[in-house]
Amino acid sequence: MSPVVMAILVLCLYLLFYRFYAKGILATKVFELDEHAQTPAHSMRDGVDYVPSNKYILFGHHYASIAGLAPMLGPAIAVIWGWVPALCWVVFGTLLIGAVHDFTALVLSSRFKGQSVGTIARDVISPRTRLLFLLVIFFLVALAMGVFVLVISGLFASPNLANIPVTAHPEAVFPTYSLMLIAMVIGFLVYKKNLPVWPLIAIGFVAMLLTTAWGLEHPVTGFTAHDWTWSLLVYAFLASVLPVWLLLQPRDFLNSLLLYLALFMMLIGFFMLDPEWVAPAINPNPEGAPPMLPFLFIVIACGAVSGFHGLVASGTTSKQLDKETDAPLIGYGGMIGESLLALLAVLATTAGAFATRADWEQFYGSWDKAVGLHQKLGVFIQGNANFIHQLGVPVDYAAAFISVVVVGFAMTSVDTGARLLRFNLQEIGNTLNIKVLENRYLATLLAVSAIGFFAFFEVNGKPAGLFLWTLFGTTNQILAGMTLLTVTIYLYRKKKPILYTLLPMLLVLGATISGMIMGVSKAIGKEQWAVASVGSVIFLLAMWVLIEGLLVVKNIRSERKNTTIDLQDDM
Repeated sequence: MSPVVMAILVLCLYLLFYRFYAKGILATKVFELDEHAQTPAHSMRDGVDYVPSNKYILFGHHYASIAGLAPMLGPAIAVIWGWVPALCWVVFGTLLIGAVHDFTALVLSSRFKGQSVGTIARDVISPRTRLLFLLVIFFLVALAMGVFVLVISGLFASPNLANIPVTAHPEAVFPTYSLMLIAMVIGFLVYKKNLPVWPLIAIGFVAMLLTTAWGLEHPVTGFTAHDWTWSLLVYAFLASVLPVWLLLQPRDFLNSLLLYLALFMMLIGFFMLDPEWVAPAINPNPEGAPPMLPFLFIVIACGAVSGFHGLVASGTTSKQLDKETDAPLIGYGGMIGESLLALLAVLATTAGAFATRADWEQFYGSWDKAVGLHQKLGVFIQGNANFIHQLGVPVDYAAAFISVVVVGFAMTSVDTGARLLRFNLQEIGNTLNIKVLENRYLATLLAVSAIGFFAFFEVNGKPAGLFLWTLFGTTNQILAGMTLLTVTIYLYRKKKPILYTLLPMLLVLGATISGMIMGVSKAIGKEQWAVASVGSVIFLLAMWVLIEGLLVVKNIRSERKNTTIDLQDDM
């Protein structure tokens, strides 16, 4: 089957599952969404974090927040096992697991006053699980954002000043920082001057395109990756403490419009090119690679299922949800959007970036070559640049444009991640009764410091973030499994159908726990004690939460059994 035919079938699946599975079964049968239910955005409105939002603007904010670098990087690595396994997990992993995870986390949070999944677990499972969740979340988000900062700073750096000239795109600097100013002007005019939002969005989008065009012709040079890292950390601090309507929400929505344009251009170019597969359909034993099962499920995290998405859904998005019935579009639909991005990553790396099978095999000849983050990002950019080139755009210009899009979404993950870390530290302070941690500015400073640690601190000559990056996939998926566990127990308490979340939870936890055990064992064999120690702690925390969940289910079953016996005795 050709890549074009395969892509058309996948697009049809997206539409069918959204219409009949998300809006039908999940929204109506499982959660019984109520259009008139009061969401936390209204009941707890504060003008900073809790702000009722138009569903389309919130969709853009949520989509931009979850669609960072990972859905581009994960598939670009996983295709080493062939295009069939990668594509199947990106599509069916999303429709049956990832989108369900995101949607249910959003709905659950909206019914628990906009609380994070960690705090919800305290009420649904047990008080102990809250701190366990929060510790896993802190490590995951700080690690991921530290690596994202490293990758963005590498993209910003001048080619002669960066050690990664293949992926350096300093032309992305001007439009990226201009977008911050454009977004703040729109946020101020909408929320403080009550001007109509859509004309301002249209003007802002045109301004964003103009700054992008200017930046592509006028790259900002003369700065190192180290310089840009500091700049990004300052931005992360400001994005966390400013009201959500002033920067995050308008910036993310405008950024999502740019991605929609890029996705449209890449898809049209892909259909015009009508390429052939150059990668093998299945490549079960690449040189030096871990077993395809379970590691395929771990390498492709974002783009199929991601615990980070549950943090976004319950951390920022639920606080802006206007109506419960907006959740299918934002939660389930947003994940489909990210799956589309991951699909393009698969297509770009297996049918777009390389002319022949020999070229592909030279690049993906071994696992050591495949796992380089910067190199794989370069393949994603080059492959999709070849698609856009079919529209008459020069390849170099197309590659620079995609780099702007990539940086924009990575930046969105960083600013949302910093805010989520701030929420996380405030919740830790509340749990441990450390009042000073509940201060918004101090919590943000500590959050940004944690991100900076993973970006700057070195282990064996490598930044700590890159050194520990092998733990990102397993930690991320374990968190997704823990979130699905919380949702499943909530539904079980409410006597609602649980199979739609129980089966995905079992698959995700089974794959990632086995992968974590294998990864820790390998790290011990290589004497990578930092990786082994952190991985072991994450594994033990996850097992603790799982045991707590099993005990709760046992107690619920016992209570129901006793209730049944009492009723029979009364009769």
